[in-house]
Amino acid sequence: MAKERRRDPSEVMRDEMVMKGKIASLLREDPRTIPEIAEALQCPAREVTLWVMALRRYGALEEIPKPKADDYYRYRLAKE
Repeated sequence: MAKERRRDPSEVMRDEMVMKGKIASLLREDPRTIPEIAEALQCPAREVTLWVMALRRYGALEEIPKPKADDYYRYRLAKE
């Protein structure tokens, strides 16, 4: 198995503006978890986590309450 190259977080964040649109497009369809977003975008979950947390911090996304403590949060576009 080939080892995946781990990008520096600053390099990952440079992609934020491009990925913002792709993530928003996915979330227009349905709320999704970070692993679901990562799979759909074919990106590492650790990179998607940085983008989702940034979008959440800017108020573009919001998390949906979890039914069980061990579930992943689902994210949706924030209501404007």
